[in-house]
Amino acid sequence: MDWKAFFVTFGIIFLAELGDKTQLTTMMLAADSSSPVSVFLGAAVALVLSSLMGVLVGSYITKIIPQEYITMGAGVAFVVLGLLLITRKI
Repeated sequence: MDWKAFFVTFGIIFLAELGDKTQLTTMMLAADSSSPVSVFLGAAVALVLSSLMGVLVGSYITKIIPQEYITMGAGVAFVVLGLLLITRKI
């Protein structure tokens, strides 16, 4: 196991997820639920599966498309989505 990759990934994802809509939604669901453990387990499994999808797709795509193009495409996608959100088009 590559511990450096593990801790870098943990730190970046942990900080990125603080205060995002997923965390806020989970807090709202826990506040409305009589079973916060069920909310935690549901959220945890959802995050694990979405992370698994990201790892599998990311590992596959880098075999076909060079990383520079993937990075550029992700950057453009974030800018476009940001502009669409700002202009309330989505």
